[in-house]
Amino acid sequence: MKRYLPAAAIMAAFLFTGACSQDDGSADGQTLPVETLSVVTDQGSFDFDVEIADDEAERARGLMYRPPLEDDKGMLFQFPDAAERAFWMQNTPSSLDIVYLDPQGCIISIAAYTTPNTETTYPSNGAAKGVLEVRAGRMGEIGAGPGDRVRHPFFDTQTPCS
Repeated sequence: MKRYLPAAAIMAAFLFTGACSQDDGSADGQTLPVETLSVVTDQGSFDFDVEIADDEAERARGLMYRPPLEDDKGMLFQFPDAAERAFWMQNTPSSLDIVYLDPQGCIISIAAYTTPNTETTYPSNGAAKGVLEVRAGRMGEIGAGPGDRVRHPFFDTQTPCS
């Protein structure tokens, strides 16, 4: 029995290390808060549960190394100011729709079906204060486009979208 103990101990250590090193889908080992936002289009209002990335480390990590998103999941990147933005897909293994939002939550532009694991940049084409990432093709499925509204407390939704 004693001769199997070291092998069992090694196996237990291996399993423990593997469990601890798995990516839990959070930024820098922290669990991000999840909030609900709505995308309002001519087809209706669509709710998404989104992780909130509101500091530099969380925004830098984004959805890197993560499995594909479900239809009603996403990540909302919140910035302290509105500026021209550009996102890339480095270390992001699944295609996304990247939705650029002005301070009022109006959609500026959508980079649809982005290419996974690339350093190709996708510009906002306008001053964005927020960026929503969802599963590739999801914005097309709900009929979202420039001028549509994203409702979330981060945005000043009192001003109409143009």
